[in-house]
Amino acid sequence: MSASIHFIGVGKMGLPMASHLHAAGHAVTVSDPDAGRLELAAARGLKPASPDALASASVVMSSLPHDGALRSVGAAVAATLPRGGVYVDTSTVSQAASAEVAQACAAAGVDYLRTTVSGNNHMAEAAQLTVMASGPQAVHERLLPLLRCWGPNHFYLGTGEQARLMKLVVNLLIAQTSAMLAEGLTLGQKGGLAWQDMWAVLGASAVASPILKAKAVQLSKNDYTPTFTVTQMNKDLDLILAEAAACEVPVPQTAMTRQLMAAAQAQGDAGDDYAAIIKAVQRSAGLVP
Repeated sequence: MSASIHFIGVGKMGLPMASHLHAAGHAVTVSDPDAGRLELAAARGLKPASPDALASASVVMSSLPHDGALRSVGAAVAATLPRGGVYVDTSTVSQAASAEVAQACAAAGVDYLRTTVSGNNHMAEAAQLTVMASGPQAVHERLLPLLRCWGPNHFYLGTGEQARLMKLVVNLLIAQTSAMLAEGLTLGQKGGLAWQDMWAVLGASAVASPILKAKAVQLSKNDYTPTFTVTQMNKDLDLILAEAAACEVPVPQTAMTRQLMAAAQAQGDAGDDYAAIIKAVQRSAGLVP
Protein backbone atom coordinates (compact mmCIF):
# COMPACT_ATOMS: atom_id res chain seq x y z
CA MET A 1 0.00 0.00 0.00
CA SER A 2 1.07 3.59 -0.63
CA ALA A 3 -0.06 6.09 1.97
CA SER A 4 -0.17 9.83 2.52
CA ILE A 5 1.29 10.18 6.02
CA HIS A 6 1.68 13.15 8.33
CA PHE A 7 4.17 12.41 11.13
CA ILE A 8 4.05 14.57 14.27
CA GLY A 9 7.16 14.61 16.46
CA VAL A 10 10.49 13.94 14.75
CA GLY A 11 12.68 13.51 17.81
CA LYS A 12 15.28 10.79 18.30
CA MET A 13 12.70 8.07 17.68
CA GLY A 14 10.22 9.82 15.41
CA LEU A 15 12.78 11.01 12.85
CA PRO A 16 14.12 7.57 11.92
CA MET A 17 10.61 6.09 11.89
CA ALA A 18 9.39 8.81 9.53
CA SER A 19 12.53 8.40 7.43
CA HIS A 20 11.95 4.67 6.95
CA LEU A 21 8.40 5.35 5.77
CA HIS A 22 9.71 7.91 3.29
CA ALA A 23 12.40 5.50 2.07
CA ALA A 24 9.70 2.88 1.46
CA GLY A 25 8.03 5.22 -1.03
CA HIS A 26 5.28 6.79 1.06
CA ALA A 27 4.46 10.50 0.90
CA VAL A 28 5.48 11.78 4.35
CA THR A 29 5.16 15.28 5.79
CA VAL A 30 6.40 16.14 9.27
CA SER A 31 5.84 18.64 12.05
CA ASP A 32 7.67 19.34 15.30
CA PRO A 33 7.85 22.35 17.66
CA ASP A 34 11.67 22.26 17.45
CA ALA A 35 12.96 24.01 14.32
CA GLY A 36 16.25 22.13 14.63
CA ARG A 37 14.49 18.79 14.35
CA LEU A 38 12.66 20.00 11.23
CA GLU A 39 16.00 20.93 9.67
CA LEU A 40 17.28 17.40 10.33
CA ALA A 41 14.10 16.00 8.80
CA ALA A 42 14.48 18.18 5.70
CA ALA A 43 18.03 16.90 5.26
CA ARG A 44 16.54 13.42 4.93
CA GLY A 45 14.05 14.51 2.30
CA LEU A 46 11.05 14.84 4.60
CA LYS A 47 8.74 17.72 3.78
CA PRO A 48 7.52 20.14 6.45
CA ALA A 49 3.77 20.09 6.98
CA SER A 50 1.48 22.49 5.19
CA PRO A 51 -1.33 24.17 7.17
CA ASP A 52 -3.80 21.56 5.90
CA ALA A 53 -1.57 18.54 6.64
CA LEU A 54 -4.02 16.91 9.04
CA ALA A 55 -6.98 17.45 6.76
CA SER A 56 -5.24 15.99 3.71
CA ALA A 57 -3.47 12.97 5.24
CA SER A 58 -4.90 9.45 5.16
CA VAL A 59 -2.74 8.39 8.10
CA VAL A 60 -1.44 10.56 10.96
CA MET A 61 1.38 9.18 13.10
CA SER A 62 2.99 10.63 16.21
CA SER A 63 5.90 10.13 18.57
CA LEU A 64 5.30 12.32 21.61
CA PRO A 65 6.99 12.90 24.98
CA HIS A 66 4.15 12.66 27.49
CA ASP A 67 0.43 12.46 28.25
CA GLY A 68 -0.17 16.17 27.76
CA ALA A 69 1.27 16.13 24.27
CA LEU A 70 -0.84 13.10 23.33
CA ARG A 71 -4.01 14.72 24.61
CA SER A 72 -3.28 17.89 22.62
CA VAL A 73 -2.34 16.15 19.40
CA GLY A 74 -5.12 13.58 19.75
CA ALA A 75 -7.72 16.35 20.11
CA ALA A 76 -6.40 18.09 17.00
CA VAL A 77 -6.42 14.85 15.02
CA ALA A 78 -9.97 14.00 16.07
CA ALA A 79 -11.14 17.51 15.14
CA THR A 80 -9.40 17.66 11.76
CA LEU A 81 -8.64 14.25 10.24
CA PRO A 82 -11.43 13.23 7.84
CA ARG A 83 -13.73 10.38 8.84
CA GLY A 84 -12.19 7.05 7.94
CA GLY A 85 -8.67 8.32 8.54
CA VAL A 86 -6.27 6.53 10.86
CA TYR A 87 -4.33 7.91 13.82
CA VAL A 88 -1.29 5.87 14.85
CA ASP A 89 0.54 6.87 18.02
CA THR A 90 3.84 5.35 19.18
CA SER A 91 4.33 7.23 22.45
CA THR A 92 4.92 5.87 25.95
CA VAL A 93 1.94 7.28 27.84
CA SER A 94 -0.67 6.27 30.37
CA GLN A 95 -3.62 4.07 29.56
CA ALA A 96 -5.92 6.83 30.84
CA ALA A 97 -4.63 9.50 28.45
CA SER A 98 -4.72 7.07 25.56
CA ALA A 99 -8.30 6.05 26.38
CA GLU A 100 -9.35 9.72 26.27
CA VAL A 101 -7.91 10.03 22.78
CA ALA A 102 -9.62 6.79 21.77
CA GLN A 103 -12.98 8.20 22.85
CA ALA A 104 -12.44 11.43 20.89
CA CYS A 105 -11.35 9.54 17.77
CA ALA A 106 -14.32 7.18 17.95
CA ALA A 107 -16.73 10.12 18.16
CA ALA A 108 -15.08 11.66 15.08
CA GLY A 109 -15.08 8.45 13.03
CA VAL A 110 -11.27 8.18 13.12
CA ASP A 111 -9.59 4.81 13.63
CA TYR A 112 -7.02 4.85 16.44
CA LEU A 113 -4.11 2.44 16.58
CA ARG A 114 -1.71 2.33 19.53
CA THR A 115 1.69 1.12 18.30
CA THR A 116 4.22 1.40 21.08
CA VAL A 117 7.79 0.45 20.23
CA SER A 118 10.62 -1.19 22.12
CA GLY A 119 14.18 -0.19 21.29
CA ASN A 120 16.44 2.85 21.44
CA ASN A 121 17.25 5.47 18.81
CA HIS A 122 20.04 3.35 17.35
CA MET A 123 17.63 0.48 16.86
CA ALA A 124 15.12 2.88 15.32
CA GLU A 125 17.76 4.05 12.82
CA ALA A 126 18.53 0.41 11.96
CA ALA A 127 14.81 -0.47 11.59
CA GLN A 128 15.12 -3.00 14.41
CA LEU A 129 12.30 -1.89 16.69
CA THR A 130 9.74 -4.24 18.19
CA VAL A 131 6.20 -2.98 17.61
CA MET A 132 3.37 -3.70 20.07
CA ALA A 133 -0.03 -2.81 18.70
CA SER A 134 -3.58 -2.56 20.00
CA GLY A 135 -6.75 -1.10 18.59
CA PRO A 136 -8.96 -2.20 15.68
CA GLN A 137 -7.48 -5.47 14.42
CA ALA A 138 -8.53 -4.92 10.81
CA VAL A 139 -6.79 -1.54 10.82
CA HIS A 140 -3.65 -3.11 12.27
CA GLU A 141 -3.61 -5.74 9.54
CA ARG A 142 -4.12 -3.07 6.87
CA LEU A 143 -1.29 -0.92 8.20
CA LEU A 144 1.21 -3.74 8.77
CA PRO A 145 3.15 -2.88 5.59
CA LEU A 146 3.80 0.57 7.10
CA LEU A 147 4.65 -0.74 10.56
CA ARG A 148 7.08 -3.27 9.12
CA CYS A 149 9.22 -0.32 8.01
CA TRP A 150 10.24 0.05 11.67
CA GLY A 151 11.39 -3.45 12.49
CA PRO A 152 10.86 -7.18 12.11
CA ASN A 153 8.95 -8.04 15.31
CA HIS A 154 5.24 -7.26 15.56
CA PHE A 155 2.68 -8.19 18.19
CA TYR A 156 -1.05 -7.48 18.11
CA LEU A 157 -2.27 -7.46 21.72
CA GLY A 158 -5.95 -6.51 21.70
CA THR A 159 -8.59 -3.95 20.85
CA GLY A 160 -7.93 -1.45 23.66
CA GLU A 161 -4.96 -0.08 25.59
CA GLN A 162 -2.95 -3.29 25.79
CA ALA A 163 -0.02 -1.86 23.82
CA ARG A 164 0.34 0.96 26.33
CA LEU A 165 0.52 -1.40 29.29
CA MET A 166 2.86 -3.82 27.51
CA LYS A 167 5.32 -0.98 26.86
CA LEU A 168 5.32 -0.13 30.56
CA VAL A 169 5.93 -3.79 31.44
CA VAL A 170 8.94 -3.79 29.10
CA ASN A 171 10.28 -0.54 30.54
CA LEU A 172 9.83 -1.80 34.09
CA LEU A 173 12.16 -4.68 33.26
CA ILE A 174 14.63 -2.35 31.54
CA ALA A 175 14.75 -0.05 34.55
CA GLN A 176 15.18 -3.00 36.88
CA THR A 177 18.04 -4.33 34.76
CA SER A 178 19.86 -1.03 35.26
CA ALA A 179 19.28 -1.22 39.02
CA MET A 180 20.55 -4.80 39.09
CA LEU A 181 23.69 -3.74 37.21
CA ALA A 182 24.19 -0.80 39.56
CA GLU A 183 24.26 -3.00 42.66
CA GLY A 184 26.26 -5.87 41.16
CA LEU A 185 28.90 -3.72 39.49
CA THR A 186 29.34 -1.53 42.57
CA LEU A 187 29.80 -4.60 44.77
CA GLY A 188 32.40 -6.02 42.40
CA GLN A 189 34.21 -2.72 41.95
CA LYS A 190 34.46 -2.00 45.66
CA GLY A 191 35.62 -5.54 46.25
CA GLY A 192 38.50 -5.05 43.84
CA LEU A 193 37.28 -6.43 40.50
CA ALA A 194 38.37 -4.56 37.38
CA TRP A 195 35.57 -2.66 35.64
CA GLN A 196 36.17 -4.06 32.15
CA ASP A 197 36.72 -7.58 33.49
CA MET A 198 33.25 -7.51 35.03
CA TRP A 199 31.64 -6.46 31.76
CA ALA A 200 33.51 -9.17 29.86
CA VAL A 201 32.33 -11.86 32.28
CA LEU A 202 28.74 -10.59 32.41
CA GLY A 203 28.56 -10.57 28.62
CA ALA A 204 29.49 -14.27 28.54
CA SER A 205 27.39 -15.31 31.53
CA ALA A 206 23.85 -16.57 32.10
CA VAL A 207 22.64 -12.99 32.67
CA ALA A 208 23.86 -11.75 29.27
CA SER A 209 20.56 -10.39 27.99
CA PRO A 210 20.43 -8.37 24.75
CA ILE A 211 20.12 -5.11 26.70
CA LEU A 212 23.09 -5.96 28.93
CA LYS A 213 25.22 -6.68 25.88
CA ALA A 214 24.09 -3.47 24.20
CA LYS A 215 24.82 -1.38 27.29
CA ALA A 216 28.23 -3.00 27.74
CA VAL A 217 29.52 -1.33 24.58
CA GLN A 218 29.31 2.12 26.22
CA LEU A 219 29.34 1.41 29.91
CA SER A 220 32.49 -0.68 29.84
CA LYS A 221 34.12 2.65 28.88
CA ASN A 222 32.15 4.62 31.50
CA ASP A 223 30.35 6.38 28.66
CA TYR A 224 26.92 7.62 29.72
CA THR A 225 25.96 9.31 26.45
CA PRO A 226 22.17 8.98 26.50
CA THR A 227 20.00 6.77 24.37
CA PHE A 228 17.27 7.43 26.98
CA THR A 229 17.93 9.90 29.78
CA VAL A 230 17.47 9.66 33.53
CA THR A 231 14.71 12.27 33.25
CA GLN A 232 12.91 10.22 30.60
CA MET A 233 13.19 7.04 32.63
CA ASN A 234 11.82 8.79 35.71
CA LYS A 235 8.77 9.84 33.66
CA ASP A 236 8.22 6.23 32.59
CA LEU A 237 8.75 4.91 36.12
CA ASP A 238 6.08 7.33 37.35
CA LEU A 239 3.71 5.94 34.72
CA ILE A 240 4.57 2.38 35.78
CA LEU A 241 4.01 3.09 39.46
CA ALA A 242 0.68 4.78 38.71
CA GLU A 243 -0.53 1.82 36.63
CA ALA A 244 0.62 -0.60 39.33
CA ALA A 245 -1.35 1.36 41.94
CA ALA A 246 -4.44 1.35 39.72
CA CYS A 247 -4.13 -2.42 39.26
CA GLU A 248 -3.35 -2.99 42.97
CA VAL A 249 -0.05 -4.67 42.13
CA PRO A 250 2.82 -4.26 44.64
CA VAL A 251 6.05 -3.25 42.89
CA PRO A 252 8.46 -2.49 45.77
CA GLN A 253 11.63 -3.09 43.75
CA THR A 254 10.44 -0.69 41.05
CA ALA A 255 9.62 1.91 43.70
CA MET A 256 13.17 1.65 45.03
CA THR A 257 14.57 1.95 41.52
CA ARG A 258 12.56 5.17 41.11
CA GLN A 259 14.22 6.53 44.25
CA LEU A 260 17.68 5.65 42.95
CA MET A 261 16.86 7.34 39.65
CA ALA A 262 15.74 10.38 41.64
CA ALA A 263 19.13 10.35 43.35
CA ALA A 264 20.90 10.24 39.98
CA GLN A 265 18.84 13.20 38.81
CA ALA A 266 19.47 15.19 42.00
CA GLN A 267 23.20 14.49 41.75
CA GLY A 268 23.44 16.13 38.33
CA ASP A 269 22.98 13.17 35.98
CA ALA A 270 19.50 14.03 34.67
CA GLY A 271 20.70 14.34 31.07
CA ASP A 272 22.88 11.24 31.14
CA ASP A 273 21.76 7.80 30.04
CA TYR A 274 19.42 6.20 32.58
CA ALA A 275 22.25 3.75 33.35
CA ALA A 276 23.65 6.64 35.43
CA ILE A 277 21.77 4.92 38.25
CA ILE A 278 25.08 3.01 38.45
CA LYS A 279 26.84 6.23 39.42
CA ALA A 280 24.22 6.94 42.09
CA VAL A 281 24.89 3.58 43.73
CA GLN A 282 28.65 4.02 43.35
CA ARG A 283 28.40 7.35 45.17
CA SER A 284 26.43 5.77 47.99
CA ALA A 285 29.26 3.25 48.35
CA GLY A 286 31.91 5.98 48.41
CA LEU A 287 33.35 5.14 44.98
CA VAL A 288 32.44 8.28 42.99
CA PRO A 289 32.78 11.81 44.35
